[in-house]
Amino acid sequence: MTLLTHDEYKSIASGLNLPTGAFIDGRFCPAASGKTFETFNPATGQKLADIASCDTQDVDLAVEKARESFDEGRWSKLPPSERKDVLIRLAKLMTRNACELAVMESLDSGKTIYDCETVDVPETIHCIKWHAEAIDKIYDQVAPASDDHIAMVLREPIGVVGLVLPWNFPLLMLAWKIGPALAAGCSVIVKPAEQTSLTALRVAELAMEAGLPRGILNVITGTGPDVGEALGRHMDVDMVSFTGSTATGRLFLKYAAESNLKKVVLECGGKNPCVVLEDAEDLDLVAEHVVNAAFWNMGENCSASSRLIVHEAVKEELMERIIARARDWRIGDPLDPSNHLGALIDAGHFDKVCSYLGKGQADGAKLLLGGEAIGNAYVQPTIFEGHNKMRIFQEEIFGPVV
Repeated sequence: MTLLTHDEYKSIASGLNLPTGAFIDGRFCPAASGKTFETFNPATGQKLADIASCDTQDVDLAVEKARESFDEGRWSKLPPSERKDVLIRLAKLMTRNACELAVMESLDSGKTIYDCETVDVPETIHCIKWHAEAIDKIYDQVAPASDDHIAMVLREPIGVVGLVLPWNFPLLMLAWKIGPALAAGCSVIVKPAEQTSLTALRVAELAMEAGLPRGILNVITGTGPDVGEALGRHMDVDMVSFTGSTATGRLFLKYAAESNLKKVVLECGGKNPCVVLEDAEDLDLVAEHVVNAAFWNMGENCSASSRLIVHEAVKEELMERIIARARDWRIGDPLDPSNHLGALIDAGHFDKVCSYLGKGQADGAKLLLGGEAIGNAYVQPTIFEGHNKMRIFQEEIFGPVV
């Protein structure tokens, strides 16, 4: 695809009309309490908007409207082809507004516009289209039985589903969750991360424009304790899908156990190794994959290869290639399409990542590359050498550190 210039992206950013209300029953609305919270551009620290700060009252209303829409069959009882048509229209509207979504995502999350334009937004649209096309192509089954019996396997929507998103891939994780849930006929309540609420709200607006009935896709903005826990404990939510930290994932299992034993799907943290053996042939290709797997999205990725285990026979040669490639990754304004690394999500996370830079050196790890913070939002691509008993080898850093 053809990217715009830095100035063109800044011009689009300056003209955006950012959504600020929760999205319940087909319309934007303030929180019942009237409270708001500020959302900031991680790269500049400037406030982007005041977002509705919802709580249990708003969750109760959204669940009520979602249940009403589900029981009435506005979506769940539509013919599969009609549900498919709506989601295809949504994908087309997202394609038409792809540049706007990419800029909004970059501003809200600190992600580079290059990644938003070439990965996040296209993959989001593809995910919606894939599940739309699957609606009328996944068939039920008739099991073998005797002549006077019939046994059938039927797939039915589970009901009202809570979808709790992370801040590292706001649009893509939204699609991964609403794609299958809406394709199945469920009514959903999305809880975006409070750091990155904007694109979920915009997609909900586009979904209504595409013809999704009211009450089917609701977006409740707010904090984890006020909104996430309320969804996890709600007696009329049939299922929750959560992507985020392992500690919070454990809480959703607890919430389900203490409420209605709702089904829970978790995608939690990781500390993933990349293993390179002595018979690796193309070390240039290996280095390319290692650098991308470790530093893509600023390392804010639960599947990042944040540990590298290399056979001593190829270690020196491979590390030369990795360090050379990592030095080519430019850091700076996320709206500049020439930059590879953007800003970390917020000040708290920036401080956490920076603390691990200090812990690594304090534990005796050898610094091979980087290791420095730039300003109050950026961290250099960093490579440490050490052993697997060090904290930096065992704990998820969620930053550009391998």
